[in-house]
Amino acid sequence: MRVFQRILERLNDKIAHDQLVQTTVHDLRAALAVDRVVLYYFYKQWEGQVTFEALIDQRLSIFGSTGPDQCFNDEYAALYLAGRVRAIADIETEAMAPCHRDFLRQLQVRANLAVPIVTATGLWGLLIAHHCQGPRSWCDSDREQMEAGALTLAQAPALQD
Repeated sequence: MRVFQRILERLNDKIAHDQLVQTTVHDLRAALAVDRVVLYYFYKQWEGQVTFEALIDQRLSIFGSTGPDQCFNDEYAALYLAGRVRAIADIETEAMAPCHRDFLRQLQVRANLAVPIVTATGLWGLLIAHHCQGPRSWCDSDREQMEAGALTLAQAPALQD
């Protein structure tokens, strides 16, 4: 009976976690008035994929997408682990690695705001807002809302395991 109870508790925790993440990305997408907000989860050292998304239009879905592994390395991970927030107003004019620009173009991204999700065990993922319609200047409140969302997710009990 105890085994069944533990399985049920883990299932309930997973459902609660998934609802928290989906609500967070949905609320951020609406508050920021962007085309897409995604959770990029690192399942292996600097290899990850989009595991949650909120969209203005289903045609913008990138669910399950993986990043350009050769672009994200220990150097970038260290920056995000230290709390880096990357706000790109226009991928066409921002200084960045060509592989990163090409990757964002493939995803139809024109402006990007990425915030780390850091847990006690390290860099767990990135919370990312995509503006696809054109350049966008990110304001302090945009960053603050994304950072608050990332902190909420980082402190979720399911991520503490």
